[in-house]
Amino acid sequence: MFFPKLILSALALASAALASPVELAERQTTPQKLRIMPLGDSITEITCWRALVWDQLAAANFSGSVQYVGSQNSNTQNCKPATGANWDQHHEGHSGWLAVDIANNYLEGWLKKTPTDIVMFMLGTNDVTRGKSTSEVMAAYGKMVGIMRGSNPRIKIIKKKQVDQIIPLSFNNAAIQAINAQIPAWAAKLNTTESPIVVADCYTGFKTSDLRDGVHPSASGDKIIASRVGPLLLDLVRQSLGK
Repeated sequence: MFFPKLILSALALASAALASPVELAERQTTPQKLRIMPLGDSITEITCWRALVWDQLAAANFSGSVQYVGSQNSNTQNCKPATGANWDQHHEGHSGWLAVDIANNYLEGWLKKTPTDIVMFMLGTNDVTRGKSTSEVMAAYGKMVGIMRGSNPRIKIIKKKQVDQIIPLSFNNAAIQAINAQIPAWAAKLNTTESPIVVADCYTGFKTSDLRDGVHPSASGDKIIASRVGPLLLDLVRQSLGK
């Protein structure tokens, strides 16, 4: 089964306006790292592509300037990136959760509790397996973009947002293909100069043999996802840090 396109959305929050006095004091003494939120379901929570992307950040000498953020902090698959155990395991991946539920009930609160500069999200697989229509999933994607852009009245959105296609499923793949077919036009419609949306294709060339259980990527699948997402994220990081 192919996964949904991973959506990388880059947000620069003017978070000082929302920060507590303690947070403001900390920022005066501690350089602010660029915050990256891996957002999704089990394909984010219990896989190793996050670790492999972290390797790319470290190889580009950004590991001291960036951090993963989110309410979760786990390494369920005991991923062993080249950087070793010292990789940031924070994320907002929730196994079994639907894009429609995250959009309608959770994302706004998560962004308030964990401000972020870059959001990478891959969602939609669970929606498909539970009978949600293509239009419902696309509406959820759109609502999430609106929440991200509205998370702070003075938000500054970095030049690129990225949307990765859902990877395949070993079953009901037609529904995944229907969502992926709409993502380019969806991205173009919502794209703005201030908040661009860029599509990173995690579907093309991803075979069902790259799944370990028909749904989640195997080691080879993790490498494919990281190879599509990592370079786009590095581009956003360079732009954000002025490198």
